[in-house]
Amino acid sequence: MAMFRSLVASAQQRQPPGGPAGGDSGLEAQYSCPICLEVYHRPVAIGSCGHTFCGECLQPCLQVPSPLCPLCRLPFDPKKVDKAAHVEKQLSSYKAPCRGCSKKVTLAKMRAHVASCVKVQEQMASCPKFVPVVPTSQPIPSAVPNRSTFACPYCGARNLDQQELVKHCVDSHRSDPSRVVCPICSAMPWGDPSYKSANFLQHLLHRHKFSYDTFVDYSIDEEAAFQAALALSLSEN
Repeated sequence: MAMFRSLVASAQQRQPPGGPAGGDSGLEAQYSCPICLEVYHRPVAIGSCGHTFCGECLQPCLQVPSPLCPLCRLPFDPKKVDKAAHVEKQLSSYKAPCRGCSKKVTLAKMRAHVASCVKVQEQMASCPKFVPVVPTSQPIPSAVPNRSTFACPYCGARNLDQQELVKHCVDSHRSDPSRVVCPICSAMPWGDPSYKSANFLQHLLHRHKFSYDTFVDYSIDEEAAFQAALALSLSEN
């Protein structure tokens, strides 16, 4: 198993002399971060397993006592996470077609291009609305604000919203090794109230980093929300 992981890690960092395998059709996917699924931005590599991520995407893992690689779940030393210079060089060297207009763009500029590409915006606007395949087991309240509070699974502190729970656990229980049930997940219709997270802090930072109702205006319709998010993304590029 150790040899297999070593081979996977080394394969991720190697490219054939003539360029990436498979031509440029799969380049964007080949150089995408496993966490955000976008082309790498300021990539970093974990020294022990060799897996690469956006520097910002990996940050939550570095804030817990015993970090695990988000991809292979192997423990790693946060001091041995280095800038992936070889990947940055490849991002500046290789070009791939935009998934909207098909124009070839260097991977390093792909994020900015996609954010301003009219064809990509048209594709996003024509995406079908999400409809659950399986209905939830609990009724969805129509007049109740999308807001909940939770109790800390370590000390029982109550009336913490999602962000407050994350901050409280990081500040007060960073070194607590206890396996506990995530109160946010267990409150969901599909949640398992008996499942205990092996590393609750890391779970919190990955799955519940922010509360959607803090950032989403539920008073506007879906199309207006999409246009607002699109305008914001364009203004930041």
